[in-house]
Parts: sequence; C-alpha cells; structure tokens
Amino acid sequence: MKTSKLKQMPVFKTDEEAENFVDTADLTEYDLSGFKPVHFEFLPKEASINIRLPQVLMSALKEKAKNKAVPYTRYVRHLIEQDLQKSYRD
Repeated sequence: MKTSKLKQMPVFKTDEEAENFVDTADLTEYDLSGFKPVHFEFLPKEASINIRLPQVLMSALKEKAKNKAVPYTRYVRHLIEQDLQKSYRD
C-alpha cells in the first residue's frame, strides 16, 4: 500500500488512549514511516527514599495508582520522572 493512501496516526493525550488504539486498530492502514526504533533500559534501582506524607495524601496517591493498575511506589517514581523530564525541557 502506498504511503499516500495510508491514514495518519492520531495524536494521543494519554498512554491509555494509545493502548486502546493499538488494541483495536489495524496498523497496516496507517503510515508508520515516521516511527523510530526505541530502546528501553531498565536500570537497577540503587537508591531509596523515605518520606512522610499526610494520610489523606497517601490515600489519594494509592487510589490514583490503583486506578492506573500500578503499585503506588511505581506511580510515585513515574511522577518524579515526569516532573524531572519536564524541567529538562523547560
């Protein structure tokens, strides 16, 4: 199929939107020529932190992580990584 006949990939606001799209779409109908190979490195976790939070904040954090189906500690790490990446871009 020519790339001119292929659909453009939609832009997703969340990972969940992208996951739902990939689960249901026929990717052969889309122009994937702009995609690049990605390599993920999962570095060992060598450092740890211990923080005290108000119970209401901890409960909200655990609830949000539960809704995303991830352990709350992983969710906290994700939030920290997102904030640091954002500060590098700014």
